[in-house]
Amino acid sequence: MAGWDKVVNPVWFGNDAGAAVQGFVQGALSKTAGAHPDVQMWYASFLQNAVLPNATVWANAVAVGEVLVGLGLIVGLFTGAAAFFGFFMNINYLLAGTVSANPVLLLLALGLMSARRVAGHWGLDRYARPFLEQKFYSRRL
Repeated sequence: MAGWDKVVNPVWFGNDAGAAVQGFVQGALSKTAGAHPDVQMWYASFLQNAVLPNATVWANAVAVGEVLVGLGLIVGLFTGAAAFFGFFMNINYLLAGTVSANPVLLLLALGLMSARRVAGHWGLDRYARPFLEQKFYSRRL
């Protein structure tokens, strides 16, 4: 739902998006001060030099990425890949100093990536995996 809320919100998705990402990045950059900063300088440098200048692109990527990860996990299609990208997004949120429920979601993503063959058995991966293996792997032999 968080991804869908972002897709329908013009602050997150569209040609004029980026304000939310800029606010998030500015908040993360404010956590770099002190003896024990919440955000490390190498990550702050990435945020300043890669994310802030391209805030619209990053906002659109976050919104669409959250929707795709959510759909992939709900329907069980490409479960391992969806869990990996959910893990990747959570790592970035944690590196930006945002804790919330992200550690729990990070552990769940690790579990799903570890058990991707079994986790996908209950969803569309059960049908997609044999089809894709037959389509792409049988040609190598």
